[in-house]
Amino acid sequence: MQEKTLNALKWITEILDKHQVPYRIGGGFAAHIYGAIRPINDIDITFPGKYFPIIIPEISDYVTYKFGHSRDEKWDCDGLTLEYDGQEIDMTDIDTLKMSNKEKTEWLQTKDNFRKYPSVFLDVEGIKVSLIDPRDLVAYKKHLDGEHQVVDVKAVEEYIKNNFN
Repeated sequence: MQEKTLNALKWITEILDKHQVPYRIGGGFAAHIYGAIRPINDIDITFPGKYFPIIIPEISDYVTYKFGHSRDEKWDCDGLTLEYDGQEIDMTDIDTLKMSNKEKTEWLQTKDNFRKYPSVFLDVEGIKVSLIDPRDLVAYKKHLDGEHQVVDVKAVEEYIKNNFN
């Protein structure tokens, strides 16, 4: 893993842990931890929106996209984007996070549909992190378009096969 990613991960998880924010890391970062080999683009973190006012004073110098509502064809949510040491970090309010299905015909409430399992706590190169359970990760990535999603799903399904069966 790149040094910039580790530096950003350590920085943000220390802030979240200090304020006892119940977060989960998902997306390509979690897929990478579970065995996907594609490069990490960003660190995707979800947690309840009530914690944003608590942490914003500590992260405000690194905000590249201010906290607010965002909607495109794939995502509908409240959140913000940071850049720390050259690494992008997307932070999203799990209470508002919706994603569209592949057909773009339905919005799925993420916290209701893809939080069936508790967080997985792992050590990532000396940093203790809270990750989305690989079974929840596969369930939501199957709704996303793109070859990189297919690659992630395959790798995470292999992880599940080796660790949960």
